Amino acid sequence: MPDRVRIELQPLGESFELERDTPLQDVLFAHGVEFPCGGRARCKGCRVRVVQGSLPITPEQEPMLTREELAAGWRLSCCSKAEGNLTLELGQWEAAILADNSLFEFTPRQGLGIAVDLGTTTIVVQLLDLANAHVLAVRTALNHQARHGADVMSRVSFGLNPDGLNRLATLVRKQIGKLISELLEAAGRREAAIETVTVVGNTVMHHLFCGIDVTPLSHYPFEPEHDGQQVFRAGDLGWNLAGDPAVRFLPCLGGFVGSDILAGILATKLGESKTLVGLVDLGTNGEIVIGNRERLLCASTAAGPAFEGARISMGMRAATGAISAVGVEAGAICCHVLGNVAPRGICGSGLVDAVAAGLDLGLIQPGGRLRDGANGTLLLCPPVALSQNDIRELQLAKGAIAAGIRLLLARWGAEARDLTRLYLAGAFGNYINRSSARRIGLLDFPLEMVKPAGNTALLGAKLALFNESEDAFAYAPLRAKVEHVSLNTDPNFQEVFVEEMVFPAAES
Repeated sequence: MPDRVRIELQPLGESFELERDTPLQDVLFAHGVEFPCGGRARCKGCRVRVVQGSLPITPEQEPMLTREELAAGWRLSCCSKAEGNLTLELGQWEAAILADNSLFEFTPRQGLGIAVDLGTTTIVVQLLDLANAHVLAVRTALNHQARHGADVMSRVSFGLNPDGLNRLATLVRKQIGKLISELLEAAGRREAAIETVTVVGNTVMHHLFCGIDVTPLSHYPFEPEHDGQQVFRAGDLGWNLAGDPAVRFLPCLGGFVGSDILAGILATKLGESKTLVGLVDLGTNGEIVIGNRERLLCASTAAGPAFEGARISMGMRAATGAISAVGVEAGAICCHVLGNVAPRGICGSGLVDAVAAGLDLGLIQPGGRLRDGANGTLLLCPPVALSQNDIRELQLAKGAIAAGIRLLLARWGAEARDLTRLYLAGAFGNYINRSSARRIGLLDFPLEMVKPAGNTALLGAKLALFNESEDAFAYAPLRAKVEHVSLNTDPNFQEVFVEEMVFPAAES
């Protein structure tokens, strides 16, 4: 037996060799894994997920990790040794908010169900026991389509190429099929029959998964021709699942507002509220819903990718080395860096915090310009700094969201004070500092009114598993309440957008 083994770390893309039986704690700290309890198995801060290979479940881990986590391959690295070759996913990259574990009301069914949240950037897949709604296994991954464009419009552009639509559809279907196979393997249900599969996603993901022509989404008025519920058999998608279950991609709501927002309405019960409430999904795109049980208005905004760190000079995803939070202490900027290592970039939550801090210190003016003498940059933690263009990118993103909220409220004949609750969905929406979001004018509401709601798309997809109807009109009553508002046709949008790009002045 070889004396050395090979370790690969995801999503770092790093690999190295070490002596067999080396404690993982001895090597993973250098790669950004923290051991908050000192490696004594008293917390879960050092979690890793076994992608390939094997790590035994030691007695110390059983009280700390749930049955579902163990089934999904999670282990405590402080209790583990490298006994063989391993591919590990580091827990610090696991966006916990993506893997929803919310409790919800349901009518029990027999068998197993699979819920899929197909995002532009990430994919989340869960296996559920429909008799008790227990999550048996979870898998998350970056959407492989991203190699053909990070945002929806670049994905649409690729889909217009000869064979582009087929390539994107095949790519994501194959990836989700593989994730489902991993789910069943992890839960020990490889041969078990699946009753139903539900998929949700934005309108572009809906079209690209279902193989629907994206041409209508590429030009004005950006309205899809076929946005209803699509039903497939698993075998037609190339998925070899026992029972050949129906796979339902839930219907969209209009324009770029997809079934992920329909699922969000189901999850937050917006359509049942007596009072005026709202839902904002902050991600690669920005979707907004305002309404109650009588009427719901929805819109999509071209917020751009700034909230995810894209188009920012030193922007990055929330990984080791990313500045994830920024504050002010003793009149100076202080930063929190993921992984307790030297900073190498900034993610979306850190960007919002940094601009809020810059405004409070007078380093950034309400118009967005850096104070004279800043030499065109706002230094955070060397070598990470924000450029004038970075601040403009954030202004564009926050201006679009704020303008969308304002215009939907106006169309309702309401004002911000009439809203009783604003739910924040999406990974970024749940990690953002609400005080910073208010300081920059992104969400100009009292903090107690803004409620992080987790991954509402995934929760809504799970709720849909308990709806046995495959009827294309199953969600017609809810969709009938929803009016899609095309903001680009609103004559006031540009004026309101420009106004909302300005940062609020400091309170006197």
